Amino acid sequence: MSRMLNGLLGWIAGMASVLALLSAASLAALTALAAVPAEGRPPAVAADRALVLRHLLVQDCGSCHGLTLGGGLGPPLQRQTLTDKPVPYLAAVILHGRPGTAMPPWSALLSATEGEWLARELKGENP
Repeated sequence: MSRMLNGLLGWIAGMASVLALLSAASLAALTALAAVPAEGRPPAVAADRALVLRHLLVQDCGSCHGLTLGGGLGPPLQRQTLTDKPVPYLAAVILHGRPGTAMPPWSALLSATEGEWLARELKGENP
């Protein structure tokens, strides 16, 4: 039993290291993003930002939700599993996290526009 527990703890420690590396790379990319004006309806996400945000989805979101977003530590984030979730709800979860779960708030690194863009991307609503 203790051998199995030690193996599990070793696997968890290894995954934590992988997540830390992925997050560090994405944090560096996100800090390069300029702030989006908050007054009125924010402008659409520029093409270069969209690339960074798609990278974030695969690398950071994918580290918990699976690289194909089919689920893992976090629930699946595929279009068919999100049909009943409105964009504002998904954007709020992205920006504010889910207390008591492993879902962190991303509002320190993403603007409201980017949170909404990610929510629309998950639902397949972006061009």
